[in-house]
Amino acid sequence: MVMPLVGTFSSLQEEYFQNADMPSIDPSLRPGKVTKWGEFVKSKPIQVNGQDTRWRILGKYDLVSTNEDGTAGLIDCKVSDSDRDSGAFYSPQLEAYAFALENPAAGKSVEVASMGLLVWKPTHTVGDNPASAGFGVYQKYVPVERDHDNFMSVIADFITVLEGDIPEAGSTCQTCTFLTTRNALDLL
Repeated sequence: MVMPLVGTFSSLQEEYFQNADMPSIDPSLRPGKVTKWGEFVKSKPIQVNGQDTRWRILGKYDLVSTNEDGTAGLIDCKVSDSDRDSGAFYSPQLEAYAFALENPAAGKSVEVASMGLLVWKPTHTVGDNPASAGFGVYQKYVPVERDHDNFMSVIADFITVLEGDIPEAGSTCQTCTFLTTRNALDLL
């Protein structure tokens, strides 16, 4: 399983950018500094049709900046050689973190002014001493456009499905039969 190595790289990336000046990461970013990293966020209950639900956002972001204008920047670190590291692909994840930062269960809310991916693509090895060898990386910042309305629409649809009635099972659908049988156990 490759997750431990990915986790190690992610931790190194987060550590490398602690207290970094935002424009040094990418000139398009607002003036500010990375002030938080690797913290959990939890939102207030998500509202659907103006009513609180029992559902919240809970997640762990990589980097958050405090910008000079009082807003925040949100960056998700990636170590990848994939071409799918696009803003559109990761937009729902970043919007979820932004929602939690702007609607925290506790503490002060902050406006998220920018979101993006900070991608490290390993390109070569560095050093000739086995005790201190490493990797060289190509770094790029990929801005992610805010799409709060779409995120809220998708999450509302998702919650509506989760909270809705289970549809009638089709006679040939094994999954439907399983879910109907499983649901009946809760009624015992």
